[in-house]
Amino acid sequence: MSAVQPNKPPQSRTLATRAIATLVAVAVLGLVAFMLTSSPEKPRAALIGGAFALQDGDGKTISDRTLRGRPFLVYFGYTHCPDVCPTELARISDVLTQMGDKSIPALFITVDPERDTPNIMRDYVSSFNPAIVGLSGSRQAIDAAEKTFRVFARKGPLQADGDYSMDHSSIVYLMDKNGAFLEAFNVERAPKDAAKDLERFL
Repeated sequence: MSAVQPNKPPQSRTLATRAIATLVAVAVLGLVAFMLTSSPEKPRAALIGGAFALQDGDGKTISDRTLRGRPFLVYFGYTHCPDVCPTELARISDVLTQMGDKSIPALFITVDPERDTPNIMRDYVSSFNPAIVGLSGSRQAIDAAEKTFRVFARKGPLQADGDYSMDHSSIVYLMDKNGAFLEAFNVERAPKDAAKDLERFL
């Protein structure tokens, strides 16, 4: 079953809201970095990352525990996203392809579980590198994951045809082998350079 692409929402509102959401998320990441470096005598745990449990398209539960032992990437979005999400996933896919057999898992977690079932997420990510895993779950489980990663996500106004968009932050999280947050990973560079950077954490 293929994900249905909706009509493109008004660009001015969508882009403005997305920019605000991304700025909010970047500010949160900046605060985390400050907290981690401001008091060397009393190091603090990162505010991003922690326990989560979601389902893939094969019915398996993917959690922070099942991913232990390898670093992994996390990106939040939704299958009806008209531009930003597929662009970021394509960039992530290019980086993972450059890594070859050293590729690491990359989780694409929906912020729209009402439409994005695990099966739809599986079909959607099938267009990208096979290391990208689409995850969904109950509204409660998704809310918990968003809180764990400090994600901003909000449902847009309902349109006349019943469609809607999702405003959300757009950050690629790099987590270490123990599931701890390392950094907001930059995929807006040459895939070869990004892949070489990722290999440092293997």
